[in-house]
Amino acid sequence: MALNFTALARSIQTLEASLNHLEQTEGQQLLYEVFRNAVSKGFELTLESSGTALRKVLREYHGDPGVVNRLVFKDLFRHAARHELLSPEAVQRWLLYRDLRNDTAHQYGEALAKQTLAQMHAFIADAKALHLALESQHGDTPPAT
Repeated sequence: MALNFTALARSIQTLEASLNHLEQTEGQQLLYEVFRNAVSKGFELTLESSGTALRKVLREYHGDPGVVNRLVFKDLFRHAARHELLSPEAVQRWLLYRDLRNDTAHQYGEALAKQTLAQMHAFIADAKALHLALESQHGDTPPAT
């Protein structure tokens, strides 16, 4: 069955655009903070959309969708590696991204924001790779590059 991953693609595009704008606003404090907030929210949305997309695909591999519905977020990515949707190295990066997201949701500070921003280019590359893998194996539309 072909699945639709448009929400994931859109969240990646929005995050990437926000990051590009952020990088162009160095020295413009107010705009920088606006786009930093947009990147933070885009990161969160893209991470959640990635998990939702994986959950859709993993339901295809299991006879009982309830099993997949009960998986915690990190286990979705571990199961994705078992089904060769992600490499073990990519899974480790996704687990780091999840930890960063959890940290930013529960505490906020300049150091944590910088640490999260430092991961954004790698995160976007990993999100694009995940989207490409999901689209090429299970999608209903050609993947965007």
